[in-house]
Amino acid sequence: MSDATLVDLQRRRAFRAPTNEAPWLRVLLTLGVVGVLALLLFAPLIVVFVDALAQGAGAALASLANPDAESAIWLTLTVTAIVLPLNAAFGIAAAWAITKFDFRGKAFLITLIDLPFSVSPVVAGLCLVLLFGSNSLIGGWLVASGYPIIFALPGIVLATLFVTFPFVARELIPVMIEQGRAEEEAALTLGAGGWRVFFTVTLPNIRWALLYGVLLCNARAMGEFGAVAVVSGKIRGQTATMPITIEMLYNEYLSVAAFSMAALLALLALVTLTLKTLLEWRYADQLAANHRH
Repeated sequence: MSDATLVDLQRRRAFRAPTNEAPWLRVLLTLGVVGVLALLLFAPLIVVFVDALAQGAGAALASLANPDAESAIWLTLTVTAIVLPLNAAFGIAAAWAITKFDFRGKAFLITLIDLPFSVSPVVAGLCLVLLFGSNSLIGGWLVASGYPIIFALPGIVLATLFVTFPFVARELIPVMIEQGRAEEEAALTLGAGGWRVFFTVTLPNIRWALLYGVLLCNARAMGEFGAVAVVSGKIRGQTATMPITIEMLYNEYLSVAAFSMAALLALLALVTLTLKTLLEWRYADQLAANHRH
């Protein structure tokens, strides 16, 4: 064997490919990741469902049939149903403006969209109270006119909107930047109007990113606590959402009722996650074409 061949073999042994790790190391890393997931994700979920069924399924269902529990469930679903289309419309408009036009202040606009990621939800709720509370100019006029914002449904919707509106826009912006403007410009050249270009060219190209952002927004909206807790007043049966009701029940040592509500909220989140996974599995090729992976 020549010296050159020996040197080549030594180099191959010394410089192993970064993905060609030893089998024991791969097994160890895999077990470590699974262990962390089991400790941080699966174990708490199992505890929630076990405690919810501690006195039987009948007791859990009876606690959810309580009028206050039903009010919390319907309020959470109502707020989510209002927030999702508003966030979808805002996300599409913001992504369209940022990716299709050049203007001064574009970077500042992107920063504003990311603002809810940096601001504490509690601080956001407090700002809404200061702006629309009964002691403020705007809030006092609205209360006197019979349209209160704080401690009412509009305040809960505004708080949830604030903490969730970046999700759709942030999913759409990278996709629309990568796709560019060529297809829209070609459609306009062929005589298509603005709305037709949007519905026949832009929307089909961004539908998966839009759906993904809406699913993330849905999960965040249902589970929001901090901002909603500040603006809602935690009025049982009126302005208490599911997360707030869980806290109130737990503080009153009604563990079965609290964990039953928590289990239902977890099930709603799991349904959202399952729907997302099924869509990704069913339309894997189209998602890959749109660079969603």
